[in-house]
Amino acid sequence: MRYFRFSTLILAASLTASSALAQTATPKPPAAAPVTPAVAQKTGRPVDTLFDALKRERNPDKARGIASQIIADLNDSGSATVNLLMQWSATAIKEKRNAAALDFLDQVTVLDPAFAEGWNRRATLHYTMGNPRKSMADIAEVLKREPRHFGALAGMAGILTEAGKDELALKAWQDYLAVYPADRDAQEAVTKLSEKLAGNRT
Repeated sequence: MRYFRFSTLILAASLTASSALAQTATPKPPAAAPVTPAVAQKTGRPVDTLFDALKRERNPDKARGIASQIIADLNDSGSATVNLLMQWSATAIKEKRNAAALDFLDQVTVLDPAFAEGWNRRATLHYTMGNPRKSMADIAEVLKREPRHFGALAGMAGILTEAGKDELALKAWQDYLAVYPADRDAQEAVTKLSEKLAGNRT
């Protein structure tokens, strides 16, 4: 299914960014370092400029590079503790220790509930564990904090498509393209859903 293709690519980039960030984090127990709320530290953040550039870019290859920079920025919580927990969750996911990964991500959302990527990582994990309802709940939390999160929008679109809610899925993909207009896979998804819905009306 196309959603898996989107989510796998996005999750892989997310895990890579998380791994790189964790190498600079001090390996202390999660309770040892204070957590600075993401909302406070992200004010006027450089990622806003990147999102603006992504919205303007029409070259798919260049847009992909900008998207990768955005993913790396969103993966940085600003807290060594949270970044370390994200790295532990990434390792656990790679090793297929989903219960452990879920525990780490639960801790992330408690320690820094304003950190959108913690919710996004957990949304993806819930989906892969076969719980789309919990995944959608976490996606909603992501989009409250970062409405431009194209990974979360792709995930939402995929889950809605699976549920047969094509009109809502189309809206999610349109929201995705409003953020990331050069994504050809998303363009194709919008075209196919639009044609399907048009055919259902005739």
